[in-house]
Amino acid sequence: MAENNSSEERNSKDSSAIEKFKNEVGPIGFIGAIVGLIVLVVASGLFFLDYRKDQRNIDAQNEIFQAQYYYENDSLEFALMGDGRNLGFIDIIDIYGGTEVANLASFYAGASYLKQRQYEQAIDYLEDFSTSEILVQGRAYSLIGDAYLELGNFSDAADNYERAANTVDDQYFSPGYLLKASLAYEKGSDLSSAIESLDKIINDYAKSTQVNEARKQKARLEVLAGR
Repeated sequence: MAENNSSEERNSKDSSAIEKFKNEVGPIGFIGAIVGLIVLVVASGLFFLDYRKDQRNIDAQNEIFQAQYYYENDSLEFALMGDGRNLGFIDIIDIYGGTEVANLASFYAGASYLKQRQYEQAIDYLEDFSTSEILVQGRAYSLIGDAYLELGNFSDAADNYERAANTVDDQYFSPGYLLKASLAYEKGSDLSSAIESLDKIINDYAKSTQVNEARKQKARLEVLAGR
């Protein structure tokens, strides 16, 4: 009975304190204080999540070096699956998913599978990769195009080469991607689109070292198209 009375007294005091605070700051101030408390709690939670994510990214960074070494030396199976002591790209993706390093591992995994001529796996991993670094993203689109080209899917190959060229939008890299797009269109018997890709080089990247090649290929395709 004494415990019940004590509990009731505490609840009464808490309610009185809340009411007193509410009366002092007014209803708007009271609501503002509650919102501020919620924001503080959420911000603290986000800080913890960011810290945890940063730490996982650091851990993943320490793990990926050996896999990158294997990739650079064409030890592709070790690069992908690990060597028994060090993680490969696939394990890094699985264990550290959501980190920047896992995202990078997707690029490496896709590029590794492409070298192994496992084109569908290459496409899967490369399509999972994304970055704001336009040169690297352009390269990823181009590799996807290479995989589709090898699979005989010339339309998707050309689309990805075009995406690579548009993403980079640079006179040093875009013309090469557009030449690849033109080749893919030609293989798919779409000579009109093949010529359009070459026209982009000639008109948009006139100072490119590949503009003469584009003119030569355009003349050849126009003969084939009966123009």
